[in-house]
Amino acid sequence: MTEGFDVFETVRDAVKTALLEMDYDISELADDMVLGPAGLDLESLAVAELAVHIEDDFGVKFADEELPGMADLTLDEFSALVVERMGATSAAGLAD
Repeated sequence: MTEGFDVFETVRDAVKTALLEMDYDISELADDMVLGPAGLDLESLAVAELAVHIEDDFGVKFADEELPGMADLTLDEFSALVVERMGATSAAGLAD
């Protein structure tokens, strides 16, 4: 059971690293903080940039129409979504 937790932690750390690389101050970032204007204050282009970083790091994909809604996700919710996508990607690879 700890394996899933480790993947989640790895993803969450990667999101934080990506935000730092994007020059965001994450010193006040909490796991339950919304990424968009109500929290960390990522604008739509920044959400798209974050998504690209995570797509590159973990081999997941986000549709363009999903991006606006991602601003309403918390750090933990976004990280969980990535982990979920990673599982779906792995399952799809096994099915091929």
